[in-house]
Amino acid sequence: MSRVIVSVINDLVTDQRVNKSCLTLQKLGYEVLLVGRKLRKSPPMEDRPYATRRMKLLFEKGPLFYAEFNTRLFFFLLFHKAKLLLSNDLDTALPNFFISKLKGIKMIYDSHEYFTETPELVDRPRVQRVWKRIEGYVVPKLKEMITVCDSIAALFEEKYGVKCHVVRNIPPRAALPPKGDKHALGLPEDKHLLVLQGSGINIQRGAEELVEAMQYLDDCCLMVIGGGDVLPTLKQRTSALQIEDRVRFLPRMPYQQMMAYTQLAELGFVLDKDTNLNYRFCLPNKLFDFIQAGVPVVASHLVEIEKIINKYHLGLFIPDHEPKSIAETIRKGLDDVAQRAAWQQGLAQAAEELCWENEQQTLIEVYKHYE
Repeated sequence: MSRVIVSVINDLVTDQRVNKSCLTLQKLGYEVLLVGRKLRKSPPMEDRPYATRRMKLLFEKGPLFYAEFNTRLFFFLLFHKAKLLLSNDLDTALPNFFISKLKGIKMIYDSHEYFTETPELVDRPRVQRVWKRIEGYVVPKLKEMITVCDSIAALFEEKYGVKCHVVRNIPPRAALPPKGDKHALGLPEDKHLLVLQGSGINIQRGAEELVEAMQYLDDCCLMVIGGGDVLPTLKQRTSALQIEDRVRFLPRMPYQQMMAYTQLAELGFVLDKDTNLNYRFCLPNKLFDFIQAGVPVVASHLVEIEKIINKYHLGLFIPDHEPKSIAETIRKGLDDVAQRAAWQQGLAQAAEELCWENEQQTLIEVYKHYE
């Protein structure tokens, strides 16, 4: 059996895209070894049908963290045999590329976003230049790569001339757990449940305005599930507005557990702002999670998100990011019974078509090129 080493910089627990890639590789007969890191507060790993390795690092953020992780990953790859390397995102690309050349191993690069244009880098031009140099060094030397949507694929193809395969971050149909019980989960039974979820609840993604909108919705409760750099701000704002009864913060959790909560919601949110190229062309996995859970979507007007919502008629758009406008849009979505019934039809069709069982066929064809 041929081994593939899959590397990603996170702690592996909630990364469904990487997990699905590993499972698809395993179906194709590869022995999979997934490598990431372990944080001090990382949840325990659930059982996986493939091998995993989480490295404990001295640093957890900043330049020293990236330097330590990339150095450790380089030597890990150097001393472990593999037929194929799968690098996830730009922050694992350099060690994978060097090892692929040094040992003559084939490498696949999967870009989960337009990394160099994330807000965390756009606002730090010197740091952004470092990552752009890494991207400009590695990507033009690749014959092909993978990314998450058509718009980002077009950017890579135009800039670097690399063939770019699109594999969207879509959950499998069979993955949906039973719907949770409001009482058992400690959720209010007399309120409309709303949900914002993800491991990247970060700045410029509309979370702050959504929380502020809750002051106008006394019959609703927003579940904020996951992690991200804006969470402390959201908690402070919730306390300042005295709306703790309307906003519940839930930690990162395994996918099955999260989806048990998600299915209870009447509306889910994808409110990223058009402040950078990465967000402008984003196609978040939470959009597809909502589809599989049968939850209508409230979204901002972004290219890739609009295409999905308009094609299947499964939600509505906010006019702007003013908290009152968001609250009015939520109220409209909750009160229009006929529209909600139409959305459910669109969600059912989308769930049948937009599932990993269909999406992984592109990935299988890519992997077969490397056999």
